[in-house]
Amino acid sequence: MHGCDTVIASRNLDKLKEAAKKLSAALGRRCLPLCMDVRQPETINAAVDETLREFGHVDILINNAAGNFLCPASALSFNAFKTVMEIDTMGTFNTSKVVYEKWFKDHGGNIVNISATLSYRGQALQVHAGSAKAANDAMTKHLAVEWGPSGVRVNAVAPGPISGTEGFRRLGGARAEGAQSFQSIPLQRAGNKTEMAHCALFLASRASSYMTGAILVADGGAWLTSANDVSMLLGIASSKSAKL
Repeated sequence: MHGCDTVIASRNLDKLKEAAKKLSAALGRRCLPLCMDVRQPETINAAVDETLREFGHVDILINNAAGNFLCPASALSFNAFKTVMEIDTMGTFNTSKVVYEKWFKDHGGNIVNISATLSYRGQALQVHAGSAKAANDAMTKHLAVEWGPSGVRVNAVAPGPISGTEGFRRLGGARAEGAQSFQSIPLQRAGNKTEMAHCALFLASRASSYMTGAILVADGGAWLTSANDVSMLLGIASSKSAKL
């Protein structure tokens, strides 16, 4: 945690409590678990109020709520698309606005959004998440412009395939690794969670004090060279559907 006390928030309080215990034990800092749904501003208001009661201030906000799965656009339900947009895009706006109004507006602060490279080339099977993250990238720039005079920096990290994550499991990462698909990435491998943590740390720290409105792509060069192979990706989606 690099000297920070932290608050972690999600809908599943039991998992949060377990994670908070591990973080506190490992790092010797306070970690407050709070139940919150980024789609419901009233729960965000309550969580931020509790944070200010407990710690007295907020320095950094990490927006990392997301929902994703592989699905052809033609098979994607209206509700599924809406849900991803609500979690990824509305959730990022809702949380940023509440924290800004309650603390950052008068004290400054730092927002780091977790983005993606899906929209750069229109990745197959990802119209929902790609659209949501593209909107977040635009939001990152808009908020950086509007809130900069209040001393608020707003940046984003756009990871590539990151091993050991739920996204890696859900989005066919293990299969791609087994098929040696990562050999097409300039750095020849998937990334890891520590590397992404270092990227977020950089943007959250004074090391990036003159950066705002930036999207830091950390994907080993994957979006530049990896195939956007519709036939292969549709095959992955079909095999996943067959298992459901």
